[in-house]
Amino acid sequence: MTRKGQALSLKNLTKSNVWDLQENDVFRLWSRAEREADLKDNEHRYIDIIKSAFTIEEVKVDKPEVIKKYEDRGCKVAQVRLDDNTTVKWAIKKKPIVRITDLTKDNIGHISARKLIEVLETNFGGGWESLPQHTQNIIQETFEVSTTTLPTERLKKTGGLYEKKLSEGFEVLEIIKGAWTEAIFLKEKTIENYVDEDEPSDDDLMRIQQDLDDEDDDMDDLPEDESEQDEDDAFDEDRLTEESYRTTFDANPDDLDIRPEEVADDEEF
Repeated sequence: MTRKGQALSLKNLTKSNVWDLQENDVFRLWSRAEREADLKDNEHRYIDIIKSAFTIEEVKVDKPEVIKKYEDRGCKVAQVRLDDNTTVKWAIKKKPIVRITDLTKDNIGHISARKLIEVLETNFGGGWESLPQHTQNIIQETFEVSTTTLPTERLKKTGGLYEKKLSEGFEVLEIIKGAWTEAIFLKEKTIENYVDEDEPSDDDLMRIQQDLDDEDDDMDDLPEDESEQDEDDAFDEDRLTEESYRTTFDANPDDLDIRPEEVADDEEF
């Protein structure tokens, strides 16, 4: 039992991949886990996960006729050990997906488009929009969905949408509404069809690019002299020359008429 290259065990079982299992698989996984020391500590979590996809009943009367009744109901019956001192017999049956309310985000990826058509066909007659919004969201997480409503005689017109969708591998559910028919097309998404909600959409990317373009335009609109002034104010060590160290005093010219005798030869600066 593997999924995406990983061997399934009770330790990596989730409420989603548990739907990959059948009744006998559950017993096999439990039997392997019986040899693990931490089974008792994780027992309730394992059972909770299994119960999300299977019904589990403890067989309290271990008689052939009682076990046969369980088997007639489609259950698989086997013995499991819960801990060193407790061994019980379980009757397990996988939960069917037959009603719209049975659809969940955990099991929707484990049914085919054909199976989904069968579930929808036996549960509603009002069309796609009659489904609760949360049910539509669950379905659209795993399936491509498109609908069209046309006069019945035009629905299957050669070269039309109906023919195109069938050629692309879509399953179709037809809902007759008087002289009109609504066609609901369903197809399982391939990996490349999935959209990561954390990744920006094309519209988001276009808005981001527009914002960047607007910022560039704003920079182009700045006055040229303002940019030049910034450059002039910048300190440039290479431009330092002797002129940079010239000091100017505000003084009377007569006071600056210094005679030679007023300056000593040995005066130090």
